[in-house]
Amino acid sequence: MTECELLVMKCIWESVEELSLPDIVMQVNERYGKTWKPQTVSTFLARLVKKGFLEMYRKGRLFLYHAKVMEKDYRGDIIKKCVDFWSGSDAGLFLRHLHEERKLKPEEVAKIRKLLDELE
Repeated sequence: MTECELLVMKCIWESVEELSLPDIVMQVNERYGKTWKPQTVSTFLARLVKKGFLEMYRKGRLFLYHAKVMEKDYRGDIIKKCVDFWSGSDAGLFLRHLHEERKLKPEEVAKIRKLLDELE
């Protein structure tokens, strides 16, 4: 999924209801400071449908979009690929790299420690 497609998907994933093209254009532009026209967003939606991330159906005069791939599943796949590729499947090394690139705040470290304790 491209970065632009991901912004569109994020709007769809975070919505409690299925969205139409005008809804998606408004949300992606407001949330991410874009000035995308409906034709641009329509292109991304068509690609996402073709790639199997979305399905589209008609309701009255509108076409609505529904996620076929849940955010949790996509996020899990991406994280696993990152850990495997960049850290040789070593989650500890991945966390070290994360901390080196984006210094973890003390409250984030505490939260990670708590999560690790809960795993045992």
